[in-house]
Amino acid sequence: MRKTLLICLSTAALTLPPPLAAAADTAPADTAPAAHAPADHADTADHAYYADAEGKTGESLKTALHEIISTDVTRLSYSQVWDALMATDQDPSDPGSVVLLYTGESRGADQHGGNVGDWNREHVWPQSHGDFGTSAGPGTDVHHLRPTDVQVNSLRGNKDFDDGGSPVSRAPGNYTDGDSWEARNEDKGDIARMIFYMAVRYEGNDGFADLELDNDTSNGGTPYMGRLDTLLAWHAQDPPSAFEERRNELIFEDYQGNRNPFIDHPEWAEDIWG
Repeated sequence: MRKTLLICLSTAALTLPPPLAAAADTAPADTAPAAHAPADHADTADHAYYADAEGKTGESLKTALHEIISTDVTRLSYSQVWDALMATDQDPSDPGSVVLLYTGESRGADQHGGNVGDWNREHVWPQSHGDFGTSAGPGTDVHHLRPTDVQVNSLRGNKDFDDGGSPVSRAPGNYTDGDSWEARNEDKGDIARMIFYMAVRYEGNDGFADLELDNDTSNGGTPYMGRLDTLLAWHAQDPPSAFEERRNELIFEDYQGNRNPFIDHPEWAEDIWG
């Protein structure tokens, strides 16, 4: 009886399906594990846009990025900038308003002009630092133009950026002295990345001045902007926000067709100027 039972069990074992592990061993060779799944659309698009900059550092990286962000760019008129800023700097919690640089205040989008209480177009890289005015090009490049309270804009003037100074009563958290402006903490990184963009975008080969960074705070009417060491520290201190990333995307998709690489790849600032 025992012998018969063993034979039955042996026969039954022969008819069992192969173990799961064996089935896995026969999977097609090109079946990749989850860790190697294809990148999502955003990552793929980013790689394609910046492909010519991959693996570069220093001046080589700066040159490659200049070519990328200067190709097939749409130049806006200065009047078109009003409409662009109403979209790029829209208050997420109040679509009828824009968020002002230096104060973070929300102000009605249609409340723009040159009077007290209005907002106007702040050139974060001042027009006088390169003498480019408001002509299509650096004077209308939305990547460094932001809505700002008229009086605060006037107080900042064309000063370089650096730490220190006296508090700005109309813009708490900002400080200024005779030749520099310190932005509030929430804007420090945004400002640094806008300045980095301008120094890469405009290299003197398109009829405008070659914009460059230095460690001076009395650059006046020269095409230089400082203070580089401070801007690098601000960039590290205040990483790109969702607001900044959305702004970058809108400028690329709807207005100029180019991007600010230091929002997409913050590490590149150190690779170039560190």
